[in-house]
Amino acid sequence: MSDQEKLTYAQAGINIDDTDEVKQKMAKSLETNDGRVLNSLGAFASLFDFKFPEYEHPVLVMKTEEPGSKQKLAVQHNRIRSVCYDMINHLINDIIVMGAKPLAVQDAIICGSVEKETIAEIVDAVAAACKEQDCVLTGGETSIQPGVLEPGSFILTSSIVGIVDKSKIIDGSSIRKGDVVLGIASNGVHTNGYTLVRAIIDRKPEILQEQVEGESFLDAIMKPHLCYYQALKGLFGLDGLHGMAHITGGGIEGNLNRVIPAGLNASVDLSAIDILPVFKLIREAGNVDERDMQRTFNLGVGMVLVVDAGIVGHIQQHLKHFGMHGTVIGEITDGDKQVVYRNRLNWN
Repeated sequence: MSDQEKLTYAQAGINIDDTDEVKQKMAKSLETNDGRVLNSLGAFASLFDFKFPEYEHPVLVMKTEEPGSKQKLAVQHNRIRSVCYDMINHLINDIIVMGAKPLAVQDAIICGSVEKETIAEIVDAVAAACKEQDCVLTGGETSIQPGVLEPGSFILTSSIVGIVDKSKIIDGSSIRKGDVVLGIASNGVHTNGYTLVRAIIDRKPEILQEQVEGESFLDAIMKPHLCYYQALKGLFGLDGLHGMAHITGGGIEGNLNRVIPAGLNASVDLSAIDILPVFKLIREAGNVDERDMQRTFNLGVGMVLVVDAGIVGHIQQHLKHFGMHGTVIGEITDGDKQVVYRNRLNWN
């Protein structure tokens, strides 16, 4: 190319007409009946009316999340829609442990090329996942970065705003000796440990077709992260619900200890955990040490509640209405803000 030859933005990798078409496809996905959303796609920023007369002292609860390296598998195996649910459900779980109601989400889609249909599907899936959990996708950012990311590759992330009355924040400060630790089941790997999962797949690609309770290993590991909001929101404000922990990377030990007050421990009975078959296959296929399994995966417990012993039965009954089961896996004892394991995991 001579010094005089013109170079266009389209030749460099981005066609404005294509990006405009993507935005038009997004508009329908972002439609909402939520009167708090005051503008629509096309504005420089989103407007959300902060009127909450039902809250005495409203506190915003904010979090940013992304679905980790699971999104690489999602792109490789055409599961991009499900990984959007992973992202939103994980995000919502992280704020509801404080008793928050999810309000609005902003997403960011970073990609190496203008993949019009895929970008439109991502936005539609994120919006649908939000609606299922009583919140709304108000907008976000789509950034095409050729030369930074490979064509056909994506990085997804999103941020959420929730709300809770200050007097009803659940932060673990009311946890006391004698409280019971309840574990609520996960539906699989959720969104943590996928770097290890991908390493196992690279070493043994045939594992993708192995069966796990009647489905392929690929289907088992690509199930969207379970969201607990619908099952738990009816318990917010309940006397005796003292703490909650979303079990992600770090396992029970690395997450439950974040809400245990000074002077107390959580004693967790490993033999009470019902390990999901997908984790048994991961351990066997990768010859993974048990300690690594505990620190990397949820192993079958996706959410933990710390509750007064007197309301355990009530909570278990409540969870049954949502197809969930709360299993007693431990109790709060004197200690130094640690999660202490006893007994052994049952891998049989």
